[in-house]
Amino acid sequence: MSHAILLPERGVVEISGPDAISFLHNLVTNDIQSLAAGEARFAALLTPQGKILCDFLVFRRETTEGPLLLLDCPRSLAPELLQRLNRYRLRANATVADKSDAYESLAYIEEQTPQQENLLTLARDPRSPLMGWRAIAQRGTVDAPGDHASYDEHRISAGVPDGAVDFPYGDAYPHETNMDRLSGLDFKKGCYVGQEVVSRMQHRTVVRKRITPFRFDGETPPAAGSEVIAGEIKIGVTGSHWGKEGLALIRTDRLEDALAAGQKAQAAGVPLEFSVAKS
Repeated sequence: MSHAILLPERGVVEISGPDAISFLHNLVTNDIQSLAAGEARFAALLTPQGKILCDFLVFRRETTEGPLLLLDCPRSLAPELLQRLNRYRLRANATVADKSDAYESLAYIEEQTPQQENLLTLARDPRSPLMGWRAIAQRGTVDAPGDHASYDEHRISAGVPDGAVDFPYGDAYPHETNMDRLSGLDFKKGCYVGQEVVSRMQHRTVVRKRITPFRFDGETPPAAGSEVIAGEIKIGVTGSHWGKEGLALIRTDRLEDALAAGQKAQAAGVPLEFSVAKS
């Protein structure tokens, strides 16, 4: 039995027309040209300075009028994403529309392929095997009895940030949000907005700021947005949490220096234990 989880915080932007695929491919961080129906790509639209304006999952859907793209994005950012894509459209033969009122996003946290009717798209979540499947359907056509908390549990365990909570849109680089580790960056495709900055960061020895998992033992977790302190030095800020696990955007170099000096990290008085992967 497939248990869909409704993601009401997500919106959908549709791109259609003969140039839809090439138009988006030339703008975002991942390869859209090779995207096939039944697949999803994680990607982002960046500022020219290389910071994330909006991240999303991209699905390709085949129709009688040709392929179109569905972008599963934060619903609060859908109107702004629509405006920005239209600014770049110029002479491209493509139409961009906000379909958030007509479509809804669904997650399936399970290994087997969900057996559901009425889905417009269905694909493996490309960010992590722990994330299961993602789908888009006409609003109200799919029963979604699944628990959103189970989605957050898998997301946080997989180290997948939620941009609404875990990092600031417009002020975070893709590497800082682990897009390089979550299949969100293609370093072989051609130019796109912000590509030069992303390429420079890829070739650095160390990325100093990262979304980093933590564990805590207290009864009450630190609230999202709490300063993470090691000794007297601020090293980051907490984001989302579930159970005894959470994510924080931290300066990993400062954390490593603090640990080497025997100092412990804490936020809002709660001791935190970080798991830091090498960049």
